[in-house]
Amino acid sequence: MRRFAPWLFAACLAAAATAATAVTQAGVQLDELTWTELRARIDAGATTALLPVGGTEQSGPHMALGKHNVRVRLLAVRIAERLGNALVAPVLAYVPEGSIDPPRQHMRWPGTISVPEPAFEATLEAAARSLCRAGFQNVFLLGDHGGYAASLERVVARSARATAAAPRCRVHALGDYYSAAQQPYQRALAARGLTPAEIGSHAGAADTSLMLALDPTLVRTDVAATRPRDAADGVNGDPRRASAELGRLGVELIVDASVAAIRDRLLNRK
Repeated sequence: MRRFAPWLFAACLAAAATAATAVTQAGVQLDELTWTELRARIDAGATTALLPVGGTEQSGPHMALGKHNVRVRLLAVRIAERLGNALVAPVLAYVPEGSIDPPRQHMRWPGTISVPEPAFEATLEAAARSLCRAGFQNVFLLGDHGGYAASLERVVARSARATAAAPRCRVHALGDYYSAAQQPYQRALAARGLTPAEIGSHAGAADTSLMLALDPTLVRTDVAATRPRDAADGVNGDPRRASAELGRLGVELIVDASVAAIRDRLLNRK
């Protein structure tokens, strides 16, 4: 038998170690991976994709227009890291926000970007199917805005029909992600002394606290502290008592609920 050269054996070991390290240490965001790295991650068992859906809209004079996009990306990363077998697709940042002409809903304030529902749903469906084609077995849609929840469900239904003949990959709308930020989070804030008028439903204490916990650079705290805000400012709620500490309550609720729901669906494949 021919002897295996020691230097060649060492080189093979080094190459294997490098490949293993790349798979282990790489981040969970598709944006940061090459296609070969992505394929290796999927082959190694990362067969769940999280597709975050945000929105570019006004959030009062004290919070940046990219609130939804940054928030859903950062939360998706935390969820994927907790799951251990998931990767995060790029955020879909353009969503239905109301009529452009005449301007309605959030389109009444500068900076909001709106797309028609059919265009939004077609883009989301194509993105989900692309992830399936890449080799993922489950794709979860994480919607950070309640206004397009029905669109996410329609995309799931159409994707199911498209893959009915060979259901290797399944698309899910993860409603648990959004619902955790509603009543559970509101109850947690109320337990710490905040009133419903402060908590609000858009850019109030709840919304602003989440952003302070995740990326405080997007919050103009000096503006938030000056006076109560109202509908004319694009605000429902009062952000003056918002804090990162309060926001961490919501972050924990959202991540915990999302991870539990994803694990349950993967276990039961429903």
